[in-house]
Amino acid sequence: MTTDQKLRDLLISRITDVPDYPKPGVMFKDITPLLADAGAFTALTDALAALCERYRADKVVGLEARGFILAAPVAVRAGVGFVPVRKAGKLPGATLSQAYELEYGTAEIEIHAEALGVGERVLVIDDVLATGGTAEASLKLIRRAGAQVAGVAVLMELGFLNGRERLESVLDGAPLDALIQV
Repeated sequence: MTTDQKLRDLLISRITDVPDYPKPGVMFKDITPLLADAGAFTALTDALAALCERYRADKVVGLEARGFILAAPVAVRAGVGFVPVRKAGKLPGATLSQAYELEYGTAEIEIHAEALGVGERVLVIDDVLATGGTAEASLKLIRRAGAQVAGVAVLMELGFLNGRERLESVLDGAPLDALIQV
């Protein structure tokens, strides 16, 4: 068994399915058991930090809210800065914002206007890639700030929701890594 397969098996074994949450018909993937297991959380952090180093990222962006939990220790491990991307109205001071389409309506995310430097390489980290809307909006924000997208890394990709296809046009050649594909 390869190291990648051992990592996937460990991570999958610590993710719990919660049926009908947050609404009927949805199978929620709960990562809190993974976070509570020091060995599994360390393995996840190490794997994401290795991607950060491989793609020569200067900063890590974590997407609200569970992306924060994953991205912050990765930034510490990789020795780079951490920048949160938040829902609109949650950050003080000057921000850049980006609206995006949801299944029913729109949402908006923000980043501090001065958080990213021109030309900095940024790795976006989130827990799940679903439809790709939030990730797409974050890539647009990063580029508007003058930074470069070094890549996108997620713990889990829900392939049946086609988020990868949505991101293809905005990745502009940057890699998209999913440690687990469902």
